[in-house]
Amino acid sequence: MSKWHPRIPGSVLGGVEWSRFSVVMLKPDCLRRGLADEVLARVAAEGEIIARSTVSVQDWQIFVHYADLLVDGDWFKVDVAGYLRRFYVGQEVVIALLRGSDTTTPARIRGLLGHYDPQRAAAGTIRGDLGTDSQEKSRAENRLIENLIHSSDDAATVCRDFGTWFGANRYELLDPAPAPGPSPNPMEDIP
Repeated sequence: MSKWHPRIPGSVLGGVEWSRFSVVMLKPDCLRRGLADEVLARVAAEGEIIARSTVSVQDWQIFVHYADLLVDGDWFKVDVAGYLRRFYVGQEVVIALLRGSDTTTPARIRGLLGHYDPQRAAAGTIRGDLGTDSQEKSRAENRLIENLIHSSDDAATVCRDFGTWFGANRYELLDPAPAPGPSPNPMEDIP
């Protein structure tokens, strides 16, 4: 695979079958409780973890990652941007890239997580077995719910999450190493 941009803003890289991958983020509460290895072992049952790194979160990363919450912020009784800054910025998360065997990878990984509210998540799911928070408790404490883990919802989200947490320069993670030689910079003539 060679590195190229499809000239669609936010597309990160072209020529990638994003539905074969999932980006997983182990949230600060997961790390605080020492559950990273256990949670990733459960995720790895659905595919190969081809990259894992601990990242100190920057504000832009978490705002891109949770853009949907920021856009829908009026529906929450919490200052979403303020909470994301307090809970994530400067905190460590573990980011993993998983390659699955087929185009159902994001859906299969999402199925492992369980409902976003650990108290409503089914037994046998990561949040159902390991989660301790609840939507009721988080609302009473005027905060967002702590639910251990995020994974990409679908192919478009995998693309966005890869760009946010790995970046286009890590394209070698997606397929076998590209052939040697210069790669053109398709961004140089994009306004």
